Amino acid sequence: MANSKSLSALDVEIIKSAFHKEAQGLPESQWRELAAQLIQTFTGLSAVDPQLVEWIIRK
Repeated sequence: MANSKSLSALDVEIIKSAFHKEAQGLPESQWRELAAQLIQTFTGLSAVDPQLVEWIIRK
């Protein structure tokens, strides 16, 4: 993730856990947007690594 706040493994696990709680009941088509919003909120940055989003939404 060039030009972004470094995230620790714990940070990413926290985001992933929050994602799975928030995504319950949402259609899969909205998962990427939700994951990106959670990352943006956590880091305070608008740029989000798409690979991180994919990792977070993985079941």
